[in-house]
Amino acid sequence: MIQKVLDIIKGLQCDAILISNRHSVRYITGYRGDTGYAYISQNRKIIFTDFRYIYQAQAEAVGYEVIDIANDGYAKTIAKVVVEENNKSLGFEEEEVSFAEYSKLKKELEDVTLIPYHGELASLRMVKTSEELSFLKEAEHIGDITFSKILDEIKPGVTEIEIAAKLEYIMKTNGAEGISFDPIVASGLNSSMPHAVPSRKKIEKGDLLTLDFGCKYNGYCSDMTRTIVVGKASEKQKEIYQTVLEAQMAVLNQVKAGMVGRDIDKIARDIIYKAGYEGCFGHGLGHSVGLFIHESPRASLKSEDIVLENMTLTVEPGIYVKDFGGVRIEDMIVLTKDGCINFTNSPKELIEL
Repeated sequence: MIQKVLDIIKGLQCDAILISNRHSVRYITGYRGDTGYAYISQNRKIIFTDFRYIYQAQAEAVGYEVIDIANDGYAKTIAKVVVEENNKSLGFEEEEVSFAEYSKLKKELEDVTLIPYHGELASLRMVKTSEELSFLKEAEHIGDITFSKILDEIKPGVTEIEIAAKLEYIMKTNGAEGISFDPIVASGLNSSMPHAVPSRKKIEKGDLLTLDFGCKYNGYCSDMTRTIVVGKASEKQKEIYQTVLEAQMAVLNQVKAGMVGRDIDKIARDIIYKAGYEGCFGHGLGHSVGLFIHESPRASLKSEDIVLENMTLTVEPGIYVKDFGGVRIEDMIVLTKDGCINFTNSPKELIEL
């Protein structure tokens, strides 16, 4: 792993890099704390953090020096090491370092060139190891358990917020260490908003109800969505649901390693558009999942990403109709040479409660 990072440093033509994205820090160093930077050069491997995380970093980041920023703060402490090493350039993650943090570093390192870099480290996480896949599979299994149990809690009069809270409770009491994102619970007209925030709206008979949720297991995320009808489904609700299901199943039956993201997206999008719902599927088909809930590669209208064996991908087509409601069905898969393995096993036939 460290050699891959050193190769990236060489490619960036800098003497050392700072790693601030906590998922990359964990993946590369083993350190799982919420606060700190990793620093890697040809000669040194360091975790910079504060007193709260010193012992944790020492235990988890095997082979790394651990430096307490104490009262000096990050910029001064990092600058001291850069100067000690006589480095003339330092890479930083442009999407992770705030302007304020950059300004402090620049002030302390006036004679050092700060070189921004983007997705080079995240690319190391794209192809999953067998151990990573086992963690992802278990996280998704907890999601399946949660979906089966939450059905007993859904009834008219219960609010979206209450269902969201119960989703979290069920996941955590069935082996999850935390949630991978705030659950989406959207009923009735709210289901027409792909990322609706759970509200105090009470679930009513006849509502479409979309549940999008995920958890973490050993740091790795799950992600799944199911849409049900509370009560008897109308013919329009059934039509939309079956169109989304047909689009999703077409992708699951055709996707395989080597495909381009936009071509995967097109499989589902063509079915939805042909059914008369052009303009009602406004997001991409899916994204990879790992230590972070939204990783690359992605399957979307313009994605040039190529999916490879042992990469994960969500398959989540949807139809959202203003002043009516929406349906999304989402599974999480791992790509294989000849197809995919689906980690999501919850039923997909339309459930009417």
